[in-house]
Amino acid sequence: MGKNVIDVSDANFEAEVLKSDSPVLVDFTATWCGPCKQLAPVVEKIADENVGKYKVAKVDIDDCPSVTQKYGVRGVPTVMVFKGGEKKAQHVGVTNKETLLKLLEA
Repeated sequence: MGKNVIDVSDANFEAEVLKSDSPVLVDFTATWCGPCKQLAPVVEKIADENVGKYKVAKVDIDDCPSVTQKYGVRGVPTVMVFKGGEKKAQHVGVTNKETLLKLLEA
């Protein structure tokens, strides 16, 4: 993942995502998931182009069972947007940068 994408785990999800001052795009992914690998560069680009505006995080569903279960992630890639500690938007499957930016701006 890009240098501006934060690896988030069950242990730091609350601190990094729920307590963030800025909107957070969370990419729920898995190492074995082909479509996730397709989405990764899109997520990295958003992170690199919006430093300071949005926070971008990645959650490996195999390493983070509790967060994955809490938010009902059943398929990957799943992207969620959190603002003020609450889930505001979600997209399942591979998508483009414009769609993800719309989720962040909603």
